[in-house]
Amino acid sequence: MLMNDGEKVAVFDPRGALRFENAPVSARKKDLAGLRLGILDNSKWNANKLLRGAAAALGEDIDFAEVNYYVKHSFSKDAAPELIERIAAENDLVLTAIGDCGSCCSACVRDSIALERLGVPSAVIITTEFARETELTRQAVGMKALEPVVIAHPVSSITAEEVAQRVAQIKEQAQQVWLGTKAPLQVRVELQ
Repeated sequence: MLMNDGEKVAVFDPRGALRFENAPVSARKKDLAGLRLGILDNSKWNANKLLRGAAAALGEDIDFAEVNYYVKHSFSKDAAPELIERIAAENDLVLTAIGDCGSCCSACVRDSIALERLGVPSAVIITTEFARETELTRQAVGMKALEPVVIAHPVSSITAEEVAQRVAQIKEQAQQVWLGTKAPLQVRVELQ
């Protein structure tokens, strides 16, 4: 920009520019039989029931080589890097839950992205109420292509019958995530 006296002055746009990385997900599996399944429980209410139920339901159709369970003791924080590395070393696929509130949802998504970056296809379970937050977290952390498993909300105060309904949703979608056949999550934001 030139001033009246001919002197040049630099002017900076205070709005800045957002640049997001968009790393690809890890290679999807062609077949699930004979693979090692890792289960990462974030210790929220009913996460264990959903994950154990889903592992049993998935095991009805898939002959896993083994199923390994892991628990992180703070649902609102990312899993420790050492735990993520251990899970990646010991498993071929991961199922993690549950994202049914703000901080636990974003932490679960970040855990899945960390595992994906280490080459392990990961199915993160979230509820319908947190689909938009999941989309924003995937974009901010740099892996928009990570498809979540989306189940009905709520999770913390559900009956055994409702747990079974959600397990059926997980069983179908988790396989689609690992095989790369799940349709992209469509989030609609209504402005008021």
